[in-house]
Amino acid sequence: MQNLLIDISRPLSRLLEGRLPTGVDRVCLAYVRHYRTHARALIFFRKKVWVFPRSVSLKLFDLLLHPPSRSGARLLRIILLQGATAWFPRRLRGALLLNLGHSNLDQPAYLDAIRQREFRFIYFVHDLIPVTHPEYCRPGQRLRHAKRIRQALSVASGIIVNSKATLADLAAFAVSEQLRVPPSACALLAPEPPPKPSASPLWKEPYFVMVGTLEPRKNYALILQIWQRLVGLLGSQTPRLVLIGQRGWECENIVDLLERAPALQGVVLEMPECSDSEMATLLHHSRALLFPSFVEGYGLPLAEALSAGVPVIASDLAVFREFAGEIPDYIDPLDGLGWMRAILDFVAPDSPRRAAQCVRLRSFAAPTWDAHFESVENLLEELGHVPLRGSHLVVEKRLQGGEGSAEPREFF
Repeated sequence: MQNLLIDISRPLSRLLEGRLPTGVDRVCLAYVRHYRTHARALIFFRKKVWVFPRSVSLKLFDLLLHPPSRSGARLLRIILLQGATAWFPRRLRGALLLNLGHSNLDQPAYLDAIRQREFRFIYFVHDLIPVTHPEYCRPGQRLRHAKRIRQALSVASGIIVNSKATLADLAAFAVSEQLRVPPSACALLAPEPPPKPSASPLWKEPYFVMVGTLEPRKNYALILQIWQRLVGLLGSQTPRLVLIGQRGWECENIVDLLERAPALQGVVLEMPECSDSEMATLLHHSRALLFPSFVEGYGLPLAEALSAGVPVIASDLAVFREFAGEIPDYIDPLDGLGWMRAILDFVAPDSPRRAAQCVRLRSFAAPTWDAHFESVENLLEELGHVPLRGSHLVVEKRLQGGEGSAEPREFF
């Protein structure tokens, strides 16, 4: 069976720091969930690549999928130390390495380790936003991300992208750098099945929801300014706005509006931490999800809302149309009056515009992880790797001592 490694540096780091997973992290976790029974965990730490024995890897994967409490974080560190006493098995040379989180590609030591061990490298490109739209990112991210993508194009055996829009951006970057795009798989991301929402809404008043880190790219400032105008128009009848997400970078103007604008107090509610069940209930009873981003690599909250039967008012982005078709109500992210008209239309109890989208929603076919991994497996087969389909059965037999001799204790 093909040796498979998953780089978990990014989600593991966020777990140890007590930070909630982002959209990129959730994709990493989907791969961990899918391949956990026949993969090993790899991390990059102190300028070294560490590959863990299968038994330790399974513990790490399970802790990522079911985050521990604070006391559990200590257990996680103990598990890491247990793995760190071992040596790297020679038979993993040439293994297939999945890097799913834009991690470590700007680190020379990481790339050197890949070359020395002759890993076959598969890289997931989530977006090129720091390169194409650096004005929405932290200072210095443009050069750093360009270096990551340049290295991925240079050393990867294959590339996975989340959309045709991302693949088009990648191809344009490759042309500008006079590089070729390795064999690629375009695999749409699937929304996770939501928990059953509570039958009772959290508020009787109508409200709208926004989901995502509070950062300039998400266009929160526009919506907050619209809400100020709505308070002036509607007074006590103004719908609530619920912001689900943590505060990000360079969002001072957003924070100023949230903390210092009198009109928004008691009308706009921040929820930096929100459980899956709370999220499901909030979305289910909302008038709509608002998604006014200037640019996105994909847009999982949009897919999740539509799959839950919740209407969406979204920016008119090509990547949204790729998986959502004509179902959402699309508005230019700079059209403030258009957004305000749509919000006023949707807040009415008998809104014809909202009812029309609810009819369109019945035809929504959400992307699935089965289809996603089918595309990934096709890419791996194209690259000449032994198919991984169903190989977890072989692993289970070996772990149970069924087929062939049991694996000896392995160290990295």
